[in-house]
Amino acid sequence: MKRLILVSVFSFLVGCSNLPPAIQDPPPLDISYSQAQGDSAHHKNAPVRWGGVIIDVQNEQTFSRIQILSYPLNSYGRPRLDKPYVGRFLVESPEFLDPAIYTKDAEITVAGTLKGLQERNVGNKTLQLPLLQSSVIYLWPVYAPSNFYGYPYYYGTAGFGYGYPYYGNYGSPFFWGGYYPPPRR
Repeated sequence: MKRLILVSVFSFLVGCSNLPPAIQDPPPLDISYSQAQGDSAHHKNAPVRWGGVIIDVQNEQTFSRIQILSYPLNSYGRPRLDKPYVGRFLVESPEFLDPAIYTKDAEITVAGTLKGLQERNVGNKTLQLPLLQSSVIYLWPVYAPSNFYGYPYYYGTAGFGYGYPYYGNYGSPFFWGGYYPPPRR
């Protein structure tokens, strides 16, 4: 019986992971952006997993192209926006990618194959950007950090006089040295 419960809990936890395996797990030979930029002919058709922030989406008749500002990825494949960006790259997909869904500044991770370099104009500058043929595209949900740093104390609900929450030590009624908060001015 205990074994059945343990297997059930384990299968539930494994089932909670909704990331595609190609996004969650890096390819065996994980080619970095700088390696692809330096020697793209040697790494042509190599599997890669890169991510970043969407700059632009262009839809043609037979494919869609996304321009992405590349960032390093964390262990789950999500772009690390707290690190410096690496460069830009292009992704081509045979599917229609709606610009209303794939919006500017959205976080994205792409698994696919490196097809080489393609020239693009950025302002008056011509750049050679790595081009990926996508196999899996994952658009990350918007991250909304919580401002909850401790137990909330709602003043006003317990007769303290303030109508908004304080968190952590500042919300403690004992923070000011007495039981009641300082008087309003």
